[in-house]
Amino acid sequence: MTPPGPPETRSTCAYCGVGCGVLLRADTAGGLAVRGDPDHPSNFGRLCSKGTNLGETVDLDGRLTHPLYHGTQIDWDSALQTVADKFSAAIAEHGPDSVAFYVSGQLLTEDYYIANKLMKGFIGSANIDTNSRLCMASTVAGHKRAFGTDTVPGTYEDLEQADLVVLTGSNLAWCHPVLYQRIVAAKAARPSMKIVVIDPRRTATCDGADMHLPLKPGSDVALFNGLLAAIAQQGARDDTFAQHVDGFDPALAAARACDLGVTGLDPALMQRFFDLWIGTEKVVTVFSQGVNQSSSGSDKVNAILNCHLATGRIGRPGMGPFSVTGQPNAMGGREVGGLANTLACHMDIGNPDHRQALRQFWDARAMPETAGLKAVEMFQAVASGQIKALWIMHTNPAVTMPDADAVKAAIAGCDFVVCSDITPQTDTVRLAHMLLPAAAWGEKSGTVTNSDRTISRQRTVLPAPGQARPDWAQLAEVGRRMGWHAAFDYTTPSEIFREYAALSGIAGGFGLDFDISGLADISDAAYDALAPTRWPVSAGRTGGRFFGDGRFFTPSGRARMLALTHRAPAARLQPRFPLRLNTGRIRDQWHTMTRTAKSPRLSSHLAEPFLELHPSDAAVRGITPSALVEVTTPHGRAILRALITDRVQPGDIFAPMHWTGENAPSARIDTLIAPVTDPISGQPESKAAAARIAPFPARWYAFAISSDSFTPTADYWARARTAQGWRAEIAGTALPENWEAYAATLFGIEGGDMQSLSDARRGTFRAAFHDAGRLRAALFVSPTPVAVMRDYLSGLTGTVAPLALSGRIGADQPDPGPTLCSCFGVGVNTILTAIADKGLRSVAEIGAALQAGTNCGSCRPELADLLTRTATSREAAE
Repeated sequence: MTPPGPPETRSTCAYCGVGCGVLLRADTAGGLAVRGDPDHPSNFGRLCSKGTNLGETVDLDGRLTHPLYHGTQIDWDSALQTVADKFSAAIAEHGPDSVAFYVSGQLLTEDYYIANKLMKGFIGSANIDTNSRLCMASTVAGHKRAFGTDTVPGTYEDLEQADLVVLTGSNLAWCHPVLYQRIVAAKAARPSMKIVVIDPRRTATCDGADMHLPLKPGSDVALFNGLLAAIAQQGARDDTFAQHVDGFDPALAAARACDLGVTGLDPALMQRFFDLWIGTEKVVTVFSQGVNQSSSGSDKVNAILNCHLATGRIGRPGMGPFSVTGQPNAMGGREVGGLANTLACHMDIGNPDHRQALRQFWDARAMPETAGLKAVEMFQAVASGQIKALWIMHTNPAVTMPDADAVKAAIAGCDFVVCSDITPQTDTVRLAHMLLPAAAWGEKSGTVTNSDRTISRQRTVLPAPGQARPDWAQLAEVGRRMGWHAAFDYTTPSEIFREYAALSGIAGGFGLDFDISGLADISDAAYDALAPTRWPVSAGRTGGRFFGDGRFFTPSGRARMLALTHRAPAARLQPRFPLRLNTGRIRDQWHTMTRTAKSPRLSSHLAEPFLELHPSDAAVRGITPSALVEVTTPHGRAILRALITDRVQPGDIFAPMHWTGENAPSARIDTLIAPVTDPISGQPESKAAAARIAPFPARWYAFAISSDSFTPTADYWARARTAQGWRAEIAGTALPENWEAYAATLFGIEGGDMQSLSDARRGTFRAAFHDAGRLRAALFVSPTPVAVMRDYLSGLTGTVAPLALSGRIGADQPDPGPTLCSCFGVGVNTILTAIADKGLRSVAEIGAALQAGTNCGSCRPELADLLTRTATSREAAE
């Protein structure tokens, strides 16, 4: 039922590549109500915790609202003229390859199109790359090698129609929760459906799986080579489809020569997987960053594609390889040519006919003949001085790039850096000379493409604050000021979309896959009303799957299987660095938290950066639960909270990648990652660093809460938003001389009503600051990790709390415990109490009793784990 009130606006979620439809309703105070669009084919009304809480992230606190040059506010005319002049001067003196754009999957397709056109068509360089290089470039390379183009063969419906879904290198339950819930719902309706998870870690995704293969990091090629060899051995090759495929024999020879022992898997478990895959015709293999983010990522992708091509299980309902992407418009960036080695509409930069056609269509000044600098190469060129002017749009490479400290130094040393963003408070933006205020999600209009080729509209529902402008408008104006007025004379995103759609018809004329020329004459009104549409959209065909008919986009028209050999991760384990560091995402945060960290609900689940390590690795190093751990690689150092768990294997460690210098300076994980890339795709190896760990020698630990934002000064700190203010974990190696003075300085409080408790013998200190009887801030210090009720205390600021210094809830009040369900704010203790008191025995019963797990479902694996642990404890007690 539609809630009462003003009309809702249909739009698309700002986060991952699932591309969920949302219905938005703005109020008169800048707030936003968000719910899932029941008619959108990606989610049918479902939303994950991040999408559900989008309304908490649109406030204007900390927004960049005016252009800033060297920290001083200037007008748009001066700002854009300065950008145009600086880029023009660099090009005139050093040539077009002395400038670069680093763009983002957060851009809309229309923004991306203008950036690519400006750089490749008129500046004349291919030095435009995107942060999507860090998440799906290996898939692009694998697709092009096998299919001739970067084509996603299947659709989301295949996930529900399959009899077997294999999830490899993908914690789908946390990273693409809506797709995971679609699969879980399909399995519930059809219990014979099987789910297999391939991952070194036991993740939340394993909860609903029939089989988990905990392979050694980096051994995916060996595993799928083993599957290919088993396909041949069991006579499962599709001889009819084989007429459309080249390279089977050399691919099989390489597969048979592969040592499956490198996977570390039980041979019997592997054989069960091979038999299940081979014996199930309708199989979809879903893959993501665990496959892509590797120095052999392209080979991993092709190893998967080999198995589907050999069996003909591609392009038909319920079967095929399926890459799921990380950003809302990573696919749009791929389609528009946002990568340094591609042209728009899947045309090839190395193809002279494609270059000439694009040059004529754009009436372009110049076209590069070779690929530009990929992301890692680009920032190395910035460091060496080859790049003189750099424009960074909606991304944070000083945090997200491998060897992040070196990237940060490179940006700081560049002659001229422009950042288009929504906030001046990121590690990267703080390094820029020119800041351009951009319209944010909810304030801009355009299109995005999701992982199954569905184009959806993002629509304006909120006014852009101050002088913020859409990115396409900024880029087009710079293009005009650089002398190319006619080429960039746009006034609306619909004009850009029409031009882009017309250009795709030229690609279609070359026989390429990306063709939306059927939308080239779309009116402004039809563009405004555009419903979700899966490409291609042309006179020849609309939507559907690719390759089931055996027709591919290679020169021969046949698919290519590749002969592949397992290559271990580039970083070799050694006595000084004996552990394998894996990095990834957590359930409720997004990228570097510029948006999600604004939401108290999203920050409540996992409020602090952590390191997962196995109990045996912790024991041998003297690391205790909740202690701080120092993680070191040849490239950097980080401090993280220990999470000791058997979810990781001995010798493996895992850390999330979200925290930045803004919220946890010692937890910038990509400072630990080497700038090693896949030789084909240029994608960094972010999941297999060689590392060592040791207890961090903290002499004191602290937990702090405050109504107002505060920035600690200490060796370690991690800050998070709460519903009433802020919280932080703090630790240091040097004791302050005076704790009362430290507390007052920490919170910026002079005078006022302060309560304090100090025990010099035990090394503990507690202080609470009150204003007009209400708690303003509190600090709890201990020589060991502080034992207080954090979630309870975080809710006290701004209230009358005379007993706050106790650090514990009163005996007459229930303690909800740490938040587990972010959608409804349900704590662990509340759930455990309900399980015990009401005899709950299933996740569904928990949902019926408490609502937990009934919205996005991404906490359902954790609910199931609570039930299992409760049952185990009950059985032990009996």
